[in-house]
Amino acid sequence: MATAVDVAGLVDRARDGEPRAVARLISLVEQGSAQLPLVAAALAPFTGNAQVIGLTGAPGVGKSTSTNALVRAFRAEGKRVAVIAVDPSSPFSGGALLGDRVRMGDHATDPGVFIRSMATRGHLGGLSSATPQALRVLDAAGFDVILVETVGVGQSEVEIVALADTTLVLLAPGMGDGIQAAKAGILEIADVFVVNKADRDGADQTARDLKYMISLGRRDREGPSWRVPVVKTVAARMEGLDRVVEAIAEHRSWMAEHGELAERRLRRAGAEIEAIAVERVRTRFGPVDQLAKRVVEGELDPFAAAEQLISGNLRP
Repeated sequence: MATAVDVAGLVDRARDGEPRAVARLISLVEQGSAQLPLVAAALAPFTGNAQVIGLTGAPGVGKSTSTNALVRAFRAEGKRVAVIAVDPSSPFSGGALLGDRVRMGDHATDPGVFIRSMATRGHLGGLSSATPQALRVLDAAGFDVILVETVGVGQSEVEIVALADTTLVLLAPGMGDGIQAAKAGILEIADVFVVNKADRDGADQTARDLKYMISLGRRDREGPSWRVPVVKTVAARMEGLDRVVEAIAEHRSWMAEHGELAERRLRRAGAEIEAIAVERVRTRFGPVDQLAKRVVEGELDPFAAAEQLISGNLRP
């Protein structure tokens, strides 16, 4: 039987900046603790202040190096920074492989930085299913900026847009052109494009391809729309990071001016509620195997089966 946790005490300590308390709260989230509703209720009054920035892109473009550089840039501004680095799951233990923690060792002793690796555990979309609640923990703990680095799984990695205020999409020369970016669906989710490793051949061409693809997309839009900037960086040498930080600030100002920030956060809360409700239905009624069998055998149609599931009136 799980030991009860002093949730109120943990939240108070997390808000006082105690890393162990923050880590313990995130662990409760990852474990799907029975006390999770209590944790969420205790955190709710203190959320809604952090700026959430997502970083996504194919493996090898330098997401971890860029995250490391952004932490340094935001810390130079005096901001408290948290990082959720979503790692692929180990095929043996199911835990995070911790590759990103290794790369971000520069900040291990900085009390203004909190880094947490989370395993995908089979969850698609480049994130862990526990990420939304982990964001709430870090937000309530008073972090000014939360960086969410996705696992880098390719074309399914668009889930980050539902969580972030600003989404950075990273590319690198020699890893696909603008057409590949369009095929992957990332043109639609990027608020800022970052062409990293810009000291390599082909960086200028990659930037030109992106700008051209963006210009084509803008022609189909009505009303005010954010002009997605393309920024070239060499994150390993901190080159171009000031422009990335500037672009993030400009995007936040644009969203606030046009009501987009509030709209994104409403969508985020709605998606979170929906996910929790679906999980509750699963937990309450278990697998739908029997209903599925009746649908296959023609005894029920899928709509009637869904109605039975929702109403709880499951007939044999």
